[in-house]
Amino acid sequence: MFSGIVVRVGTVERVWSAPGGTGLAIRSGFESDPEPGASVAVNGVCLTVERVRDGLFEATAVPETVARTTLGTLAAGSRVNLERALRVGDELGGHWVQGHVDAVVTVVSVEREKDGVRVGIETPEALRHLVAMKGSVAVDGVSLTVAGRNDTRFEVALIPYTLEHTIAGDYAKGTRVNLEADLIARYLERLLAAEAPAR
Repeated sequence: MFSGIVVRVGTVERVWSAPGGTGLAIRSGFESDPEPGASVAVNGVCLTVERVRDGLFEATAVPETVARTTLGTLAAGSRVNLERALRVGDELGGHWVQGHVDAVVTVVSVEREKDGVRVGIETPEALRHLVAMKGSVAVDGVSLTVAGRNDTRFEVALIPYTLEHTIAGDYAKGTRVNLEADLIARYLERLLAAEAPAR
């Protein structure tokens, strides 16, 4: 479980074809290396650390993950958002994020707004009912508040700190990003569907 508060922007040092999928070696810049077996969110995708050495960790993205996220587009030199898994007692600065991406979507607009940027992102039809005004979404693992929405897109307002400390500062029209809908909205949907009378 994560909170959507990115702690480091890491750099992919190597990508290779691994027996279980796609191997990634990432220079994290964490204050201390995660232990093998720990979970790290990479652009909002929960991966298991397999090997660690001198600020570099390795993980494998299985074919299902590669097919359903942007991890398959990573190459040596790619910058990535990183967050370590929450521990009991940690501050929840964002919202509950599982690291399970719902869809890969496209940035449709990037507009300057005073010192920040307003970013428009397409909303897949299957997720539109889960994106609420002033609700939470995770974009590439960053917890963001929905600042505007219609039937085809939603908007988020990015402050200078977010632009500087995540890869969101690199977004341009056409950028593909990982989207995770709010966990509470998703479970509420399932509960309501289960309680709906059969037709």
